[in-house]
Amino acid sequence: MSSYWKRSALAFVLAAVLVAVLAATAACAPAAEQSASMDQATAEASAETAPAAEPTATADAGTAEGGVAVDAGIPTYERTSGISGSLSSVGSDTLNNVMTLWAESFQKLYPSVQVQIEGKGSSTAPPALIEGTAQLGPMSREMKPSEIDEFEHKFGYKPTQIRVAIDALAVYVNKDNPIEQLTLPEVDAIFSKTRACGVADSIDSWGGAGMTGAWAARPISLYGRNSASGTYGYFKKIALCGGDYRDTVKEQPGSASVVNGVTEDLSGIGYSGIGYKTSGVRTLKLAREAGAPYYGTDPETVYSGDYPLARFLYLYVNKVPNQELDPLVKEFVTFVLSQEGQRTVVKDGYLPLPAQIVDEERAEAF
Repeated sequence: MSSYWKRSALAFVLAAVLVAVLAATAACAPAAEQSASMDQATAEASAETAPAAEPTATADAGTAEGGVAVDAGIPTYERTSGISGSLSSVGSDTLNNVMTLWAESFQKLYPSVQVQIEGKGSSTAPPALIEGTAQLGPMSREMKPSEIDEFEHKFGYKPTQIRVAIDALAVYVNKDNPIEQLTLPEVDAIFSKTRACGVADSIDSWGGAGMTGAWAARPISLYGRNSASGTYGYFKKIALCGGDYRDTVKEQPGSASVVNGVTEDLSGIGYSGIGYKTSGVRTLKLAREAGAPYYGTDPETVYSGDYPLARFLYLYVNKVPNQELDPLVKEFVTFVLSQEGQRTVVKDGYLPLPAQIVDEERAEAF
């Protein structure tokens, strides 16, 4: 199992929980760090396995828009009194839409609360938390050690990390591109100039990716995120094995721009969170290496960890050890980690957390 599933004691999605969640989905609404890289640290982490757990999802869980059931073991949100004030969120573009949806629902419960959302990239979250210009720091990757060190230098303790959703970082092609799948080394040979995953030659045309006929000579057009993006960093670390992007990658300011670029470019290929998928693009199945099985972005393979680019999405907050979170921040996080908050995750195209993970995050934050 990959290092994606490792945190505290590697407690992510267990086979029993997955089976129960899928059963709940079928009953309620019939459907119409991380994945394996080439480095030694990931190889060592992959030897670990997750402990077993009892299924907690049932047909009573309720199914959010998108057909994925939210675990019935997650508590429903109960409105409380005395909540008012202003919240500021600065960070991930990947989480920008779901943060906005959470904020809108939260403000309906608490009309006197104002929430401001800014999503320019995960790297903007740590400085905002350190400077006190934001109470919420959404990130599509974990904080780097250097970012944690800067926070700790300012406050004397580390920031609190909260897992809030699950994403399948997708590789997109135009909907009219017939290619179905790639290996991660092939993805590296397409996007990277260093090819650290081991492919000898770069892949410059769709023929190099196995396409024939009229597609064989068609040059590949690359779309990606800018360096402020957590998705940029995650894709670089995992899909490019830590290598460098090609200079020809058209860097976009947001995930939606990547998807729009690929939608308008028949030869385009790009990457972004699964929550930004539209009818103009298709996601490719991915294999960790040549000869390995290919997996798509469906919930089963993401929850099981088989999809190579599955990841958690995070919310960072400033919590003084052994003290309660600020009441407004605590209430917002409580909402995010509720039935209602996790249904919003599904509505935005991501996957909800299992109850076991929610319990761990609530214990960490509260």
